[in-house]
Amino acid sequence: MAHRIDGRKLSRKRGPRIALYKNLTVSVLRYERIQTTEAKAKEIRGQVERMITLAKRGDLAARRTVVAELPNEPLVVSKLFDVIAPRYADRDGGYTRVIKAGIRISDASPIAVIEFVDRDVSAKGQDSGPVMNEDEFEAA
Repeated sequence: MAHRIDGRKLSRKRGPRIALYKNLTVSVLRYERIQTTEAKAKEIRGQVERMITLAKRGDLAARRTVVAELPNEPLVVSKLFDVIAPRYADRDGGYTRVIKAGIRISDASPIAVIEFVDRDVSAKGQDSGPVMNEDEFEAA
């Protein structure tokens, strides 16, 4: 019997599954809207909402908890505390929504979009990673 078993395994072992969840959480916080499978979207929804709730507290302990959950992502942590948390200061939960977006043609997986309820539409496409200038490109 599978009593008290929480969460989906997504055909992955524990380490890769946790890494997948963290990467998806960072992507949602960075781009404010991502498209993924429905199971992955439903699984990370709780983690994203927990991060926003911690950021709304705004104290040092909350910041340290978020940094421990999302290491090597200082820009995402600062965006979470400086931009996203004030946006949802008067909301008591339900910061994200999962919208079904059809099926994927290749393997017929149900696709969904996870996004913030009051997202910034102009954030789409921003922060796509490090950009090299011409001198660095030629040197590489």
